[in-house]
Amino acid sequence: MKRLIDFLLAFICLIIFSPLFLICYIAIRIEDGKPVIFKQERIGRNGKPFNIYKFRSLTIDGGNEEDLLIGQTKKKEFTHIGKFLREHHLDELPQLWNVLIGDMAFVGPRPERKYYIDMIIKYDPRYELLYQLRPGVTSYATLHNGYTDTMEKMLIRLEMDLDYLEHQTLLLDAKILLETFTNIIIGKKF
Repeated sequence: MKRLIDFLLAFICLIIFSPLFLICYIAIRIEDGKPVIFKQERIGRNGKPFNIYKFRSLTIDGGNEEDLLIGQTKKKEFTHIGKFLREHHLDELPQLWNVLIGDMAFVGPRPERKYYIDMIIKYDPRYELLYQLRPGVTSYATLHNGYTDTMEKMLIRLEMDLDYLEHQTLLLDAKILLETFTNIIIGKKF
């Protein structure tokens, strides 16, 4: 049931937000050229790798999007448009495609790179339990633990994600989606 809801909601959102996709695409192209879409391998359900898609927010020569996960990106590396997209979570819009094709769900643990998963597993092997779930565009941990740039925060996020795994319901997913949408609308940082 969750997969069907995710598919239908992603399909509807792709149609509704298609003008916004076009605006973002044009703005990035005008400011900093190609590529407009950033893709990166992440680990998904059953431990299988997939490519996650985002609008590129860094300058072409200003840094590597991968470094964001470990807090190495300086503000000057963001394009003006990229900074705006990040602040308003619009850089995540292309993940609707990931949801549509089944690589991701709307709600679930955020997908991580293998390198970081291996680091986390050294501290807590329970991370592998999360492979039961499709990774999500948003999660309770994302909303309440914020950006995870330290091992301490990654382990806190793991605890929250394991709690989600144990207690997941469609109602909980709806609450997380509503809270995410509300936070984006009011401009709350998370």
